[in-house]
Amino acid sequence: MLADYEQAAAAGQGGAWLRREGLYSSLISEWRRVRDAGLLQGKAAGASVGRPSAEQAEIARLRRELEVTRMRLATTTTALEIMGKARELLEAISESEAEQVAPPGRGRF
Repeated sequence: MLADYEQAAAAGQGGAWLRREGLYSSLISEWRRVRDAGLLQGKAAGASVGRPSAEQAEIARLRRELEVTRMRLATTTTALEIMGKARELLEAISESEAEQVAPPGRGRF
């Protein structure tokens, strides 16, 4: 059900999906926490799942933090590449203008 909700939410229909299924968003949050803690791995559908231990909750928190950090790094790397290309372009424009404005060569024999 979590995968169905996430697919609906990606399409902008998360609220409608929750209303149709008669669920609260707090359940989705709890299911994500359990999934991210690894408590669902190896369990059959419908099997009971306990609360995550302190260690499992910490691992899930660190995984989420790592994912956010990776996304920020990718954004920063892209921004730095763009800034480098913009700098190169501005330098090329500046050199081109300097060549057009420079006085003709002196000291020709």
